[in-house]
Amino acid sequence: MEQTLVILKPNAVQRELIGDLISRFERRGLKITAMKLCSISTETAAHHYREHLEEPFYEDLISFITSGPSVIIVLESLAAVTIVRSMVGTTNPADAAPGTIRGDFATSPGHNMIHASDSIESAKKEIELFFSSDEMMNYKLSVRPWL
Repeated sequence: MEQTLVILKPNAVQRELIGDLISRFERRGLKITAMKLCSISTETAAHHYREHLEEPFYEDLISFITSGPSVIIVLESLAAVTIVRSMVGTTNPADAAPGTIRGDFATSPGHNMIHASDSIESAKKEIELFFSSDEMMNYKLSVRPWL
């Protein structure tokens, strides 16, 4: 099984979309193996977004992700990274297809509601950044054979 990291950003929390967004993943058949509501520190945000350090939007990105609580989730399934990325939609909500999370709920590329790991390697690093091993749950879903 593959795991991926999702962050429901502060605007998703403020708009009270947590349940709606999580239910999309659950209905698709993705298993939640870790989840928490927390405020992301500036230090953690800087580490998470370090590849954007030289970008002109970096400071706004850090300011936004640290502006309020986020919900951080680890999801698991076969091809979890690819499935979640397709559900989330393109980075720019103006280009995101209707039916995707960004296509349905976001309007700004900088405040696009949600983060999803872009590769298996990124997912592993991001999960380790946000969760300790004792926060990860290993359990079986009884519905798994039907998916």
